[in-house]
Amino acid sequence: MLLEVVKYGTPALRQKGALIDHVTPTIKKLIGDMLETMYAHKGVGLAAQQVGLALQLTVIDVRGATDRPSSLERGGVPVDVAEFMPMVLMNPKITPVGQRIIGPEGCLSFPEIFGDIERVDVVDVEGLDKDGKKIEFRCGGLLSRAIQHETDHLNGILFIDRMDKATKEELRPELDRLQAETKARLKQ
Repeated sequence: MLLEVVKYGTPALRQKGALIDHVTPTIKKLIGDMLETMYAHKGVGLAAQQVGLALQLTVIDVRGATDRPSSLERGGVPVDVAEFMPMVLMNPKITPVGQRIIGPEGCLSFPEIFGDIERVDVVDVEGLDKDGKKIEFRCGGLLSRAIQHETDHLNGILFIDRMDKATKEELRPELDRLQAETKARLKQ
């Protein structure tokens, strides 16, 4: 079932997600609905906060982004990223291990708004998969950027919070408009 992707100005986007202790039928359905929603909006990631739920749950699929490669290692051995897509991460913890680089980002909760964001190019990740089993891996490229972006969502942090001051000021009219439209819609 397609879910509504909430926009900037919706309080849920600023909420830290609750940990998921075990995978219930409700969580399994939510995962399926979030994947369907992400694909329908042509995104590479979607956090529970973006569908109005404060949970430590995100879905990611970078296979469609051929212009921005990704890497994945399990136990120090490179593996095919596509084999692990779509990826479901619950309660993720990330540890930066690479260099800080600047790259373009957008967000489904900020339609048509993009900015360059500084993030680490390689991270170690641990969390739970769709079955509630522990997973650990190292990733780079777009997958690393997407996981950092989505993990920020799970902690109530938005990509605009990571923008440099000049970029954010340049986007200020668009951000103010989007936030005002969202708040007006929420009052109805």
